Amino acid sequence: MSQTTLSAQHAHDHEHEHQSHSVFGFWAYLMTDCVLFASLFAAFAMFAMQTAGGPTGKDLFNLTDVAYETGLLLTSSLTFGLAMISATRKQSGAVLAWLFVTFALGAGFLWLEVHEFAHLVAEGAGPQRSAFWSSFFTLVGTHGLHVTIGLVWLVVLAVQIAGNPQMNERELRRLACLSLFWHFLDIVWICVFSFVYLGSVV
Repeated sequence: MSQTTLSAQHAHDHEHEHQSHSVFGFWAYLMTDCVLFASLFAAFAMFAMQTAGGPTGKDLFNLTDVAYETGLLLTSSLTFGLAMISATRKQSGAVLAWLFVTFALGAGFLWLEVHEFAHLVAEGAGPQRSAFWSSFFTLVGTHGLHVTIGLVWLVVLAVQIAGNPQMNERELRRLACLSLFWHFLDIVWICVFSFVYLGSVV
């Protein structure tokens, strides 16, 4: 075996090892995020009845708007899946198009969430009103912060893909990690919708 072949094999093995470490590290991060959200859900459950005589979630939650938020975020998960399919086919143009749609849906979700927060504060149900509202804003706001981070990450990846249309293994790995992160946020939001909103209203 020639020296050139050995060097190429060594580089390939090194890259594969680096990919394995990156994916493992990202899964470890997601596990810590699971613990974070589990703690926030537990805190919300503990303070669910602590409204200090103020308005409750049943009084102020608008399930129609929340349903719109849920639809936007779940649809964005579908469009991200289509981006991943395009990525495996090395169709960078289609990847960028689906990422743009995903970004628009995620931004729409955030806009509705900010609008909801503003409405609650205007109704006297800000985070300082009671333990219930404090835990609500912390839980839902933390999820919203994660969505914001995901959107920034998405823009960075889109710029990288636009600069490298061939889409090498590094771009695919980064896109796969973001896909895991985005789907994780969808799962968390389903829990928020079911436990926080429906649980409070029903």
